[in-house]
Amino acid sequence: MITTTPTEDHRLARIPTGVPGLDDVLKGGFFEGAVYIIRGTPGAGKTILANQICFDHARNGGRALFVTLLAENHARMLQHLEQMSFYDAAFIPKQIYYVSAFRVLEENGLKGLMDLLRREMRAHEATILVLDGLIAVEETSTSDREFRKFIHELQAHAAAADCCTLLLTNGRRGEYHPEHTMVDGLITLEDVPYGKRRQRELEVRKFRGSSSLRGRHPFRITDDGLVVYPRPESRFLRNDATGTQQRLSTGIRQLDTMLNGGLIAGTITVVIGASGAGKTTLGSYFLGEASKAEPALHYGFYESPRQLIANAAVLGVNLEKKIQAGHLRIVWRPPVERILDSLGNEIIDEARAHKVKRLFIDGWGGFMASAESPDRVPSFFAAVANELRSLGVATMCAIETPNLVGPEVQIPVQGISAITENMILLRFTEYQARLYRVISILKARGGSFDPTLREFHISERGVELADSFESAERLLSGTGVRAPRIARKPPPARASRKSKSRRRG
Repeated sequence: MITTTPTEDHRLARIPTGVPGLDDVLKGGFFEGAVYIIRGTPGAGKTILANQICFDHARNGGRALFVTLLAENHARMLQHLEQMSFYDAAFIPKQIYYVSAFRVLEENGLKGLMDLLRREMRAHEATILVLDGLIAVEETSTSDREFRKFIHELQAHAAAADCCTLLLTNGRRGEYHPEHTMVDGLITLEDVPYGKRRQRELEVRKFRGSSSLRGRHPFRITDDGLVVYPRPESRFLRNDATGTQQRLSTGIRQLDTMLNGGLIAGTITVVIGASGAGKTTLGSYFLGEASKAEPALHYGFYESPRQLIANAAVLGVNLEKKIQAGHLRIVWRPPVERILDSLGNEIIDEARAHKVKRLFIDGWGGFMASAESPDRVPSFFAAVANELRSLGVATMCAIETPNLVGPEVQIPVQGISAITENMILLRFTEYQARLYRVISILKARGGSFDPTLREFHISERGVELADSFESAERLLSGTGVRAPRIARKPPPARASRKSKSRRRG
């Protein structure tokens, strides 16, 4: 038996979709001459997606044929598309040609439709064919066999013409569709409910000739068309930390000493504490050390950039100066109807584009509020953290605990210790009707650290860490007790020269 290995010259060429995120999911786009089914309920975005692909293809020199089997006329459809930024009337009809085959299918059946497709593909030298309304072909077929025969014949013509073909359908039948076994790929679009909110999701069920990112990936329909957000758990699979031992200052000298020199580049640090304990303050000092060699990013959900800059200035940290110098970027995403995957992808894209070495995420609750399920957040964060490590980013993430004081540290994240290198705890303790902030290091991989409990004092002079905290004997109960002082005898008074001379006499 003779076997052959495909060379670069014989590999199928790719056709990029031009849809943000979709080419990442498809690992480069569709294949020339292949046939794909795009399936979804009415309103899922199939027609917009297909048109967006056609216009991008035309923009790059390709030619598209868009055939509709629907009662809606083209004028109405194009009026809707005019609102999209990808739409350009200059491409019609030379590079994008629209044909209505609804009447041909009704009058001449499947044979008449196939003749029309073959004729128009050849006449317009189409490199992309869209058939919108495959369900009409299915309903016209007298049997599954006749329907499969139509698909098979269309595949043959598409392959011969190197024309990538997209078949759009509602898919009203059950999960099993005989035609799915014949085509080169199957993509589904769904509108999934999560409580009171809904989220559009795309999934590649089948894709011949290449791997693709598995699972469902959220997407939005915007004024620019579809934007797909690949799931970080499927997109970021690397776990190759930089391996450097370079340490970055936290901006607080005493804390650097406790950490044996600061935070190691490419590590993840979580700062855990109740509201008001000083998590954002610590992050502001960390960002205040940004420089040309160590660009920084603040990715926050709660404080606006103006609030963050003003609060840091009170502590003597000039973030405005760092922004003007181009050493710091502030990205603010209030957690209102956000998509978790868009947040994770944006963090990584920002880190890559600006070569970020310092990142402060404020805070974990923004991820929780955006997640369709809270149980997903740890695995999501692990994937994002792995990619940040590979980029050499020293990341600090604030996590709020629900309890102010008490014998337990209630961390709202299961397994957070396993996916982070460093853990810093900020707590309140009470003494004589006053709350004190206390800082301690729970964990620091890659070296020794000082586990001493220290008072974390915030004032207009900035942040100061005491050498020790005497009132921490009952810290776990939330009530500090002042340690007793040892009474010392006063030193004996020194005798005057006159008294000494008298004693000698």
